[in-house]
Amino acid sequence: MSRQIYVIAEPCIGVKDRSCVAVCPVDCIHGGEKDPQLYIDPNECIGCGLCESECPVDAIFLEDELPAKWKDFMGVNARFFETSPPGK
Repeated sequence: MSRQIYVIAEPCIGVKDRSCVAVCPVDCIHGGEKDPQLYIDPNECIGCGLCESECPVDAIFLEDELPAKWKDFMGVNARFFETSPPGK
């Protein structure tokens, strides 16, 4: 069985509430003040789902449950970590 990961989609843009960051047990949600949204590191996410229920704007989805109009956010999240790895 493959591991499911979560993805942050368009509703987070401009909001960045950060309540999801506080509940993440593996600290895989990142994004700075200048970033338009928060991002989930697909290599670190353990698929626990705590972030999804905490998001006040319903921006977090399991990757295979992302609405079709936001499917590109899988790549948006992954690319963020290719160009802006945490701690670098």
